[in-house]
Amino acid sequence: MLHADPDIPPPLPRLGAGHPEIAARVRAAAEGGPPLVLLHIDIEHFASINQNMGVEVGNAALRTVGQRLAGRLRGRGRVWRHGSDEFVAVATLEDGAEPAQAQAQALAQSLVAEIEQPLTVLPYTLFLGAKVGISLCPQHGTDPSDLLHLAENAVRHASHLMHEPVHVHTGAASERVQSESAIARQIVDALPNGELRLRYQPKISARDGRVVGMEALVRWQSPVLGLLLPERFLPTAERLGVIVQIGDWMLERVIAQVRHWREQGFDDFFVAVNVSTLQLLQPNFVDRLLGQMQQAGLPMSAIVLEVNESALNNNAQAVFQAISALRHEGIGLTLDNFGTGDASLGALVRYPADMLKIDRSFINAAHDGSRETAIVRAMIAMGHQLGMKVIANGVETEAQLGFLRRADCDCFQGYLFGEPMSAEGAGQALRRRYLRPELFAASKPDRTLLLVDDEENVLRSLVRLFRRDGYRILAAGNVRDAFGLLATNEVQVILSDQRMSEMDGTEFLGRVKMLYPDTIRLVLSGYTDLATVTDAINRGAIYRFLTKPWDDHELREHIRQAFRTYDGQRAREPAL
Repeated sequence: MLHADPDIPPPLPRLGAGHPEIAARVRAAAEGGPPLVLLHIDIEHFASINQNMGVEVGNAALRTVGQRLAGRLRGRGRVWRHGSDEFVAVATLEDGAEPAQAQAQALAQSLVAEIEQPLTVLPYTLFLGAKVGISLCPQHGTDPSDLLHLAENAVRHASHLMHEPVHVHTGAASERVQSESAIARQIVDALPNGELRLRYQPKISARDGRVVGMEALVRWQSPVLGLLLPERFLPTAERLGVIVQIGDWMLERVIAQVRHWREQGFDDFFVAVNVSTLQLLQPNFVDRLLGQMQQAGLPMSAIVLEVNESALNNNAQAVFQAISALRHEGIGLTLDNFGTGDASLGALVRYPADMLKIDRSFINAAHDGSRETAIVRAMIAMGHQLGMKVIANGVETEAQLGFLRRADCDCFQGYLFGEPMSAEGAGQALRRRYLRPELFAASKPDRTLLLVDDEENVLRSLVRLFRRDGYRILAAGNVRDAFGLLATNEVQVILSDQRMSEMDGTEFLGRVKMLYPDTIRLVLSGYTDLATVTDAINRGAIYRFLTKPWDDHELREHIRQAFRTYDGQRAREPAL
C-alpha cells in the first residue's frame, strides 16, 4: 500500500453541475468582457495504470496532474476534476491580442506538454498523454452547460486524431463554411487583404540546445473562417495556383526579417522557408531569389529552402535544375516531411540536399520500441551516409528527445522547445541562444539499473534488494513506462520479468537491443521456456537468464557482473 506522501498535492475539487464560478465567468464574457475558453481534458489510457499499478497510484498521479494544470493556469483560470480521469478548466483570454482560437489552442498545447512531463509516484515513473477539447465563449455560445457539452464533444473528436491532441469545436454551420469551396472562394483575396501571418518556430542543435535556425510558417487569419493552419488551406492554394503568390510573399517577408535580425547582431542562424513545386518551376525563380538576397546584403547561407519530398517526382528535370542552381550559389535545401512521400531512393541520391526532415508521424512513437523506431534510425543513418544532417520535426516530449539524441539526430523542432511564435518572440529566442539547456546538461552517468516487473510486490522487493548496492534504480511496472525511462535516462543494466501482460521479457529486451544495443539485458522469471530463452540468447537479446525464486546474494552478484561486463565493453570501444 502506498503511504501518504507529503510531496503529493491534495486532490482538486470535483466539478458540480452549474458551478457558480464557471457561470460567473461565462456571464462576464457574454456581457462584453474578455473571451473565455473552456477545456475538457482527457488523460489517455489511464485505466491501465489503475489496473497494473493500483488505484492508489492512479489517484496520486491524478492529484499531481491536477496540481500541474492549476499551476499552469494560475492567474488566468481554474481547473476541476471531472470523471475518473478527466479535468475541466476555464481560462480568460487576452482581448484584442491573438485571435481567441489561436490563444486557446496554444494554451491547450501547453497543458498537454505539462501532462506529458514524466511523473513520479514511487516506485514508478509514469508517462502520460492527453487529448483536449475546446469551446469558446461567446463565439460558440453563452450557456455554461452548452459550452461544457461542446468541449466534451470536441475531446471525443480529438480522441480519433492520432497526431493532433487538441480539437476546437466547430458547429455544423461552421463546418459547412470551412468546406473546400469556401476556402477556394476566399483564399484568392487573403493576400491582398492582408490576412496572412508569419510565425517562426526554433530549430535546435542536438549537441547543446542552441538555436541554430527558425522555420517560417504561414497562418491565415480569415475574417470568416477564423485562424487556419497551412495544411487546411495550402492544398487548395496550390490547386488554384495562388501558392506561387503566397510563397513569393513569404520569401520577401522572411528576407526582410532576417536582414533586421542580422542588423541587431544575430548572424549565426538560418531561416527555413517552404517552397512549392510551382514556385520552383517559375523560369525566373532562381534569379529573382538570388537578386533579393544580394539586395538585402544577406549571405546565401541565411536562407534554407524546404521542399516536400513529393516534389522530387514532379517535373523532375526542371525541379532538379532549379535546386542545383540554388545549391551552387550556396542556398541550402531541406527535404521536408521525409518518409511520407513516394520519392524513390534513386531520386534522393540524385538531389543534392543538405538536410532531411523526418516527419512528425514517425517521431510520435519512435521511442517506444515500435516499427517506427527502426525506420527513424534507418532514416538518420541513411541521411548521414549521404552527407546530410537530419532534423526531427514534432519533438514534444523528453522521451522523444532522449531517443533521438541517442540515435544521433542532428537537430530538433517541436513544441518541447517552442510553439510557432511572432517575429518578436523569435527574436527573444535568438537573444537567449539556448532553449531548455537543462535537457542537454552533461553529467557523469550513474550506475543505473532498470527493473521491469508488472507484479508490484516483486518490483518493490527488487528495489529494496539492490538499493543497498548504491545503484541508481529505476522501476517500471509495464513496458510502456520502461521505454519512457530508457529514453530519458542513461541505463547500463536492465533486469526484466519474463511473463508480462503487454509482451514477454525476451521480446521486450529484443526491442531494447535495437534501441540501446550497449545495455546489458537480463531476464528474471519463474517460468522457463527453453526454446524462447535459447533463441533470445542466440540473438544477443539477453545476456543472462535468471530464475525465480532467487537467492539474494547470487542475484546481486549477477548484477555486479553485468555492470562489469558493461564497463569492459566500453573500455574496448575505440577512442574517437
